[in-house]
Amino acid sequence: MEVQQLDDYFGYTEKGSSFDAEVRAGLTTFLTMAYILLVNPAMLTLAIGDGTNAGNAQAFSDILFATAVAAFVGCIVMGLWANLPFALAPGMGLNAYFTFTVVNFGMGIAWELALFAVFVEGLLFLAMSMPQVPVIGGWRSEMINSIPTDLKIATGAGIGMFLSFIGLREMGWIRNDGATLVNLGDTESWGGRLNIDSDGDGIAGEACQDTAYGCDLATFTPEGGNYLVDLQLWQQGELISMVALLVIAVLMARNIKGAMIIGIALATVWGWAVNAYDPYNDFLAGQAGWGATAATWPSSFAGMPEMPEETLMAAFGENGMGAVGDNMADFLLVMIAFLFVDVFDTSGTLYSVGRQAGYVDENDELHNSDEAFASDAAATIVGAVFGTSTTTTYIESAAGVEEGGKTGLVAVTVGILMLSGLFFTDLFAAVPQFAMASALVIIGAMMMRQAADIDWSNSEMALPAFLTIALMPLTYSIADGIAWGIIAYCVIKIGMQKWDEMNPVMWTLFVLMTSFYIGPGDGSTFEWIFSDLLSL
Repeated sequence: MEVQQLDDYFGYTEKGSSFDAEVRAGLTTFLTMAYILLVNPAMLTLAIGDGTNAGNAQAFSDILFATAVAAFVGCIVMGLWANLPFALAPGMGLNAYFTFTVVNFGMGIAWELALFAVFVEGLLFLAMSMPQVPVIGGWRSEMINSIPTDLKIATGAGIGMFLSFIGLREMGWIRNDGATLVNLGDTESWGGRLNIDSDGDGIAGEACQDTAYGCDLATFTPEGGNYLVDLQLWQQGELISMVALLVIAVLMARNIKGAMIIGIALATVWGWAVNAYDPYNDFLAGQAGWGATAATWPSSFAGMPEMPEETLMAAFGENGMGAVGDNMADFLLVMIAFLFVDVFDTSGTLYSVGRQAGYVDENDELHNSDEAFASDAAATIVGAVFGTSTTTTYIESAAGVEEGGKTGLVAVTVGILMLSGLFFTDLFAAVPQFAMASALVIIGAMMMRQAADIDWSNSEMALPAFLTIALMPLTYSIADGIAWGIIAYCVIKIGMQKWDEMNPVMWTLFVLMTSFYIGPGDGSTFEWIFSDLLSL
């Protein structure tokens, strides 16, 4: 399609944007969420890989393919059908639940069965998004429109706080603390020595820094043929990311377009040039450890992807759909948990980013919400078929909106770039985590502006709104923040005997959420009901 045809289809000029601005916004969103192309395969490999080097490598390759395809489908449907600037990809948090709670260490069910649960959840999600479907059709839009406005505004502010929390952690500026839970990163320990692999790619390096890790430089012995390099101040990812953050802020204050791209590019090239330390990837420092501890130039720029060998259609094999009958209770619990988190993660994200983009009307309803929800569901279904956990709308979509994105062309751009990740994996893998994280803090700050619109003088709303905002970063879950905000709101209304101010949807949500979190014994009410009924 030519540019004029694109404008006729998406209508970006009418909405005050341009072709260049939409593409730039898409690139900005992509840069802030491209990490999922590597983080999602790294996490799910722990559940799907067989533990051998060859098996884990195959699982990583399969999941990378599934991640890119699911993101592509979701973004394309969102852009072409819903015409909204929201990007989708397999969700963080949901992949952790899949790996650590469902497959490993928790229920211990087969990963194939877990994928089938994701597939069924996606089908239910789709049915709930389509008004034409009897009984449950369109329920998601009705649900989000029934939640009080101040709680929905608090959701946006909470997501902003959550984004900033994630960004500051990935920048290395906040860290875990046994006494205070979180604390400022140990800036006084900058410098020191970093253990780099003998091939210089920085993978699985071990850091040795006196104050931060209690490491004695005199006795530290690297393993596996690694070698130590001295770190200078300008090689610290924490410093580089903070410089990038401030540069982005100055450029935005001066109304310079592409501020986030410039900041991310600055931090990336700087990191590559000095072989900078990436604090978020230092496993020995108590961080995630998903990638390289040192920023290095890409080893290559292109490669050919391969179709998944193990995960494609695995959900429908004997260990997947074929095992439902023997594991019905666990299957239903997992499927409902995925559905619950997906519904509230996506609803909160769509409303909050939509409000920021101007897609919430005077009736406080999200424009094209049914189509947006259906896009999310379609991506989840496709992702499960190829071999990845639940796909959801990303809060990083706010990056493109803040950059000026207005229409579905932003989402289409992100989708194409996500698919291109199959060809440029090494290039994307080389972008340091601290470089991408600087943009997340800026986005969070912009989204926190919504908190000013909450009626804090309303004593019946202040606590629910506050819990919604505070619990998102503190529990690392959008769904938990929304759920307990709604529970608190309903309890206060019940305590005030204002039954008439609670609509049927809020009553339903109150009962379901309370049942999800609270129950007899050591499980929720859902678990208690399913365990008893299915044991008959």
